[in-house]
Amino acid sequence: QVQVVESGGGLVQAGGSLRLSCAAHGLTFSIYTMGWFRQTPGKEREFVAAISRSVGREYYADSVKGRFTISRDNAKNTVYLQMNNVKAEDTAIYYCAAGPQTSPTLITRGPSYLYWGQGTQVTVSS
Repeated sequence: QVQVVESGGGLVQAGGSLRLSCAAHGLTFSIYTMGWFRQTPGKEREFVAAISRSVGREYYADSVKGRFTISRDNAKNTVYLQMNNVKAEDTAIYYCAAGPQTSPTLITRGPSYLYWGQGTQVTVSS
């Protein structure tokens, strides 16, 4: 049984930093592309960042580029999202997902991911 579990969310002041973690078990972690998405009430889920399964290529939404960094540790079956210089608009529930895709077109699309976590809340106070 595959389990994807996010952690590290919380309350942070604008301009501060936060690191999210996502542990995935029950799958061969190294062959999965890992992605982070976020959602706020009344809005659609949006892509944040992803790291590919093979060469570890990184992808970012324009809104977080230069502030967020995604990384993975295949030995620990864990992917991280380092969030720096956070803004009020980063407030959302952050979801981690795993999928087999490597196409740059599919990596940013939520439906291409197979496994999802329950989410972790990030609240940025201004």
